[in-house]
Formats: sequence, structure tokens, C-alpha cells
Amino acid sequence: MKFLNDFTQEVIGTGILFLLVIILRIITSKLVRRYARLSHIMEHRTNLVVKYLHLLINILAAIALIMIWGVRTKDIFIAVSSFTTVVGVAMFAQWSILSNITSGIILFFSFPFRIGDFICIHDKDFPIEAEIDDIRAFHVYLKTKDGQMVVYPNNLLLQKGISIIKHPDETIEFTD
Repeated sequence: MKFLNDFTQEVIGTGILFLLVIILRIITSKLVRRYARLSHIMEHRTNLVVKYLHLLINILAAIALIMIWGVRTKDIFIAVSSFTTVVGVAMFAQWSILSNITSGIILFFSFPFRIGDFICIHDKDFPIEAEIDDIRAFHVYLKTKDGQMVVYPNNLLLQKGISIIKHPDETIEFTD
């Protein structure tokens, strides 16, 4: 009981923080899923964005929890800056992975094309005309006319010019 008497404010703050984290996770999940439903986005892509947002909420909650229990802000910033420096150096070596994750999130929210679209990627060295078979966190899976599967990185989709040749629901033929 001495613990509760000595740390009443911290225990109450921790309880409020946990309640806030649960509410934020529920709200963000519902908002992202509603956006995905209205935009007709695939379920596994929606789950990926929800995981990223939950990770961000958990990291912020951990920092808030450390501050609630009395760790000095200066010490938190030193630890976080050291950690981000190490992660930054490690990620610099793997910048393409980070770039593909970021591109996957951008493709999720901007959604310039959908699964089933037939696209042309304007690349002078390796032009591709293919149907989008699947869109994942790191890559887009394309199926060419001759049945080849091409795995194309998300970050290159944002860097290259792309023409959407045909949407799968476009069956209207124009005649003169």
C-alpha cells in the first residue's frame, strides 16, 4: 500500500494513458477502415496501415509513460536521439526498404490505380505493360500479357511515369 500512497499521481496518469491509447487505437482503426471501405482498398493494405499507426501510437505512449514516471525530459531526448541516430545510420544502408514502405503508404492514401488496372510504366530501359495483380507494402505484382509475373518496387512507381490504359470496370466502347 505504501507504493500506491507514494505514487498515486503516476498510477492515475498511467491508467489514463492506457485508456487514451486504447481509445486512440480504436478511433484510428475505424477511421482508416472507413476510408479504405469508401475507396475500395484491399483489406491487407488497410491492415498494414493500421499496424503502422498503432506502432506510432505505442511509441508515443511509451515516451509519455516514461515522462509520467519522472524521467527527466533531457534524459529522454538524449536516449531517443541516440536511438534514432543508430536506426538512421542502419536505415541509410537500407534506404530502399524505408523508401518502399513510405511509397506503399503514399500509394495507399493517394491510390492512383487499383488492382485489375492495365498500366504502362514509362521506363526507357525496361518499359512494362501489365495488369496490376496485387499491391503490397514493398512491391506491386504485375502480370504481363504473356503471363509473366513482374515484381515492381513501390518507390519506382512513384518515380516513373505511368499510364492507366484500362480500368477493369471500363467495358464501354466508343464508336464514331
